[in-house]
Amino acid sequence: MTPVGGNFHGRENEAGADVHEDGNGDATAPGPGPARGGMDQPEFLDLERELTVLFRRARAKQGEMAREVHPDLESAAYGLLVRLDESGRLRATELAAFIGVGKATMSRQLRALEDLGLVAREPDPADGRAWLVHLTEEGRRRVAKVREARRARYVAQLSHWQRAEVAELARLLNQLNRGMD
Repeated sequence: MTPVGGNFHGRENEAGADVHEDGNGDATAPGPGPARGGMDQPEFLDLERELTVLFRRARAKQGEMAREVHPDLESAAYGLLVRLDESGRLRATELAAFIGVGKATMSRQLRALEDLGLVAREPDPADGRAWLVHLTEEGRRRVAKVREARRARYVAQLSHWQRAEVAELARLLNQLNRGMD
């Protein structure tokens, strides 16, 4: 990670705390570093650091959850399954747009999911040229099992939080996600 204006490369130590290094690999005191372009706003540097850690951990967890659904499932395909679980039947083009990939990539991923028996396609009654994709019963069962286990882990990990704090975090993350569209 390189904070705005800093020549620092962040990493986590064994305890999960950020350790900053200068360009020579020497550890430095954590902090925002020098500002560039008048961006002397440490709260945004703190946000960048925390989001970087969160995203890195989320990517690792996504791979674990994908393997829990099926040992041969690619990490990126887990998001497709969750989207189908939440939305029901969707066109491949809608899935590709939501995930942010091209048609060829989406076709390859859907073919792999079909081969695993997790999704099926059917003709779109509104447009005979298009197909709708949906979870199979096996896909729905496996995704539900993994999502339930994931929510149970959140409950355990955040058991010391007040429910209002959890709700506020969810609200703020939703606001952040909406603002990034």
